[in-house]
Amino acid sequence: MVVPITLNAPTSIQYDIVIDGLSNLDFDRKVAIVTNPTVSSLHLDTLLSKMEAPQVEVITIPDGEQYKTLSTVEKILEGLFEAQFDRKSLLIAFGGGVIGDMTGFAASLYQRGIDFIQIPTTLLSQVDASVGGKTGVNNRYGKNLIGAFYQPKAVYIDPYFLTTLPPREFASGIAEVVKMAVMFDSDFFAYLEMNDLKEEAVIKEMIRRSVSLKAGVVNQDEKETGVRAVLNYGHTFGHVIENETGYSKYLHGEAVSIGVVMANALAVELGLLQQEEAYRVLNLLQNNGLPTDYKIQDVERFYTHFFLDKKSHNGKIKFILPNGALGSYVVRDDIDADRVKSVLHQFGEGV
Repeated sequence: MVVPITLNAPTSIQYDIVIDGLSNLDFDRKVAIVTNPTVSSLHLDTLLSKMEAPQVEVITIPDGEQYKTLSTVEKILEGLFEAQFDRKSLLIAFGGGVIGDMTGFAASLYQRGIDFIQIPTTLLSQVDASVGGKTGVNNRYGKNLIGAFYQPKAVYIDPYFLTTLPPREFASGIAEVVKMAVMFDSDFFAYLEMNDLKEEAVIKEMIRRSVSLKAGVVNQDEKETGVRAVLNYGHTFGHVIENETGYSKYLHGEAVSIGVVMANALAVELGLLQQEEAYRVLNLLQNNGLPTDYKIQDVERFYTHFFLDKKSHNGKIKFILPNGALGSYVVRDDIDADRVKSVLHQFGEGV
């Protein structure tokens, strides 16, 4: 299956997202594969067996969100310089969302920009992170605050790579699937409720629907000036959780799962969502092994961290919330601080 990305003016960029078994890849230029030790030990031989190129370098970087930093990107760049790569060379991001984000960012920087492709190996990266050209790194102020919109030349999604994924990593990807269903497609949400999300056929359908939804959004709004911001549902809260815990306690999807529950609690507080619908989302997340609770130690500090998020603007916090029913959304930047803090208190002080 092929899902096209077609970005209109001013970029006029087109590329394909291919969902299928990985086919042979022939390149007439130098190629560097950026990966981590875990993916390398499991799948690098498979990728190399399907590749032809005049020169192939492998750049291995540490595994984990805590290594998603400028210093790690510099290691990627140094590897390219040492191998004497030029502007016609190609990077391949071979791993999860962290690998994809850093490889894309390095590609945007090296000699002012070289091509890269995505071959995602986690469910989270296959359904979300590899699609749309968001690249970047974290710093002590927050998540993905340094980066660029830089589109790949292609995305190759092979569900086979998920067969070695640990259960916790697989569940992390489910959170992003649920996010998109709650925001855009109530029928898809019902499908997720009614099926075993570990079955092979269901996994393929999850990927297909999620990628199609994401591609539709990106085609409308590449640089997040409108509807693409809706994909940050659950992330406004989740990014604070990741920052507070040093990007080491929770996987990204786990933090998003908790963030979705917090966003839904705010939607219920505002009368935008019925409690029964919030419970449906909670149950789906819990039934697929995701955390849904977080102990906020300091509500004031947690609230202040919202303002470090990229989605805040002119001193206003932008919240993405379900609206009326699952499959519908609203973007709000006018919510009184006391009402937000009252919801945060449900997860923290006094609980």
